[in-house]
Amino acid sequence: MTESFKNLIIEKHQTCVDCPSNDDIRDLFEDILTLLFPTFSNQRLINIELIDERIQSIKERLESIIVHHPTLCETPTSTIAHNLISSLEGIERSIQLDVDAIYNGDPAAQSKEEVIRSYPGFYAISAYRIAHVLYKLGMNIVPRIITELAHHRTGIDIHPAAIIDHSFCIDHGTGVVIGETTVIGHNVKVYQGVTLGALSVDKNDANKKRHPTIEPYVVIYANATILGGDTIIGQSSIIGGNAWVTESVDPHSTIYYVVGDNQVENRNN
Repeated sequence: MTESFKNLIIEKHQTCVDCPSNDDIRDLFEDILTLLFPTFSNQRLINIELIDERIQSIKERLESIIVHHPTLCETPTSTIAHNLISSLEGIERSIQLDVDAIYNGDPAAQSKEEVIRSYPGFYAISAYRIAHVLYKLGMNIVPRIITELAHHRTGIDIHPAAIIDHSFCIDHGTGVVIGETTVIGHNVKVYQGVTLGALSVDKNDANKKRHPTIEPYVVIYANATILGGDTIIGQSSIIGGNAWVTESVDPHSTIYYVVGDNQVENRNN
């Protein structure tokens, strides 16, 4: 290794933006998840004092992350921590509705406890719910790391800026991609390999809506691809497996890929 290359490495180390470790961020996320869903870890907080201790621990962990890495957020540390704690009741309510949707939508699920302990959809959606709150509070990097940790564990990639309403169900889940400006209504169900993506990856479009809108009660089957910021999938529609959709679909439609004809057909219900 040449001296000039060594000096280049030194310069990178001197100028890099400091960031908390992924382990610290994972611990923050899973502490919140354990507080809200004891089944996740079998930890029991059986009185108000223990609950208050865990909440204080979460608050202190988040404050420590921000204090030691001030570039993560311009909002005062205490404000971020307070607002996160204030949001926990709403986060729990949203995730519980997701658990209900996953359980009710999968005949193989034997209990909601099974969903919480073993379903990748639960883990990925929970990570998204918590990361989305931190994203809205103005935190940098941390929300994305939370969802990427879930992506690594589950194969489900949800951008924390996406807007996803309650009762969201991801079944199986491997290979699901939900882009930054996606909007998903309530009671939507998606299967493995679904992509809700952009038609363009031009950096100049970074501030535009690039990803589709999925209205309530839509079902999207395996390996379907839906692209474009102007694409709206009307409510109560069904998108069949392997379909490629780049235009809006009327409510109550069924879109499916025709084997042999190499085309997608639209049949209004």
